[in-house]
Amino acid sequence: MTAPATTSGLARPAQVRGNEARLVRAGFIPLIDIAVLVAAVEVGFAAREGLELQLIRDVSWSNIRDRLAFRQFDVAHMLSPMAVASVLGIGSNPYPSFAPFALGRGGNAITLSIALYRDMQAMCGLKGDEDALTNARALKDVIDRRRAEGKPPPVFAMTYPFSSHNYEFRFWMASAGIHPDRDVIMTVVPPPLTADALAMGAIDGFCVNAPWNIMAVESGVGRIVATKPDIWPSAPEKVLGVRPDWAEANPESLMRLIVALDAAARWCDTPENHADLAVMLSGENYVGASPRMLERLLAGDLTVDPDGRHRSIPGYFTFHGQHANFPWLSQALWTYSQMVRWGQVEHRAEQAAVAASAYRPDIYRAALAGAAIAFPPADSKVEGLQNDGFIDGRIFDPARLDAYIGDFKLRTEPGTSNTPF
Repeated sequence: MTAPATTSGLARPAQVRGNEARLVRAGFIPLIDIAVLVAAVEVGFAAREGLELQLIRDVSWSNIRDRLAFRQFDVAHMLSPMAVASVLGIGSNPYPSFAPFALGRGGNAITLSIALYRDMQAMCGLKGDEDALTNARALKDVIDRRRAEGKPPPVFAMTYPFSSHNYEFRFWMASAGIHPDRDVIMTVVPPPLTADALAMGAIDGFCVNAPWNIMAVESGVGRIVATKPDIWPSAPEKVLGVRPDWAEANPESLMRLIVALDAAARWCDTPENHADLAVMLSGENYVGASPRMLERLLAGDLTVDPDGRHRSIPGYFTFHGQHANFPWLSQALWTYSQMVRWGQVEHRAEQAAVAASAYRPDIYRAALAGAAIAFPPADSKVEGLQNDGFIDGRIFDPARLDAYIGDFKLRTEPGTSNTPF
């Protein structure tokens, strides 16, 4: 398969300057949202820009973090909050990175064990078609009852302390009055191991990107109770994480990579390409899952329980449309607000400015200046408006960051979280 003949972005011929790297090493975790990177390689968009994009599979986000820092990777498929945490110097982040391009939106879901969901059904009369907030409230009732009976709290997994999965799981629980650092135990499990951990009884639920939720459901051990669009449709997900030293040494290669990824994202967002994309992703060197399952997920068709109940979610994955690749400063600041909320960092104005610097819309705009795309009029916006609402009903105005952080009723003071980071 070759790239379409139409071109955009930098002028042809696409030749990287002799003193810059043509080979770009990119680490990734086997998830559907590596689609843009895979298409850049397999459809030929990277080659068209004069780049050899080498995709290197890994198993955990901590490995991605460390291998990027220690120059085994030049760029990476990265959790958006990892870049923010790296510039803030919090957690085990030995080297800063930045995000000039988002790899799309969507794909996350929260899955609970069958046993826990049945407890929710028995106690609250759930019939299986309830919304995410109703499910969260039912979970709170079960947690409260277990506490009253002297039983241990449920154990929930996310993939990394600085991840959309952690913050979305916490946001969902907190919307129903569940305190994630007091009422449950939060732990870290790498994405490919989440379904197995649930099957073994090591955890009672998890939040992760596709396809691992569906893996748990279709193996009969899990029940999906919420998805990313239920919590916040435009929540940032994965980004292209870049080493600053590599970018400084290879500025044109970075620009050409962004041009290639923009074209690949447009290709991935076209439904007619999903069958081919699913076959690409199914390879053991990428996701290693059934092409049929992957194609269903790309279309937003989710099996939510082992009995075969389905849910259709338009735009479950958005790879290009609605400015899905733009690194919004407001989204970096929302991520920062959740780090403050859950005690990972103390809020100060200078800290907020540093957090926002992890996203680089200036580089995105410069790379795609010659492309036939419409840029957003500003680098920041009010989040959560109209059909993009948060599950708690609030909006996030980055100009009112202090007030937004101050209004959270459930929060964790620095140094008191039960989740290591």
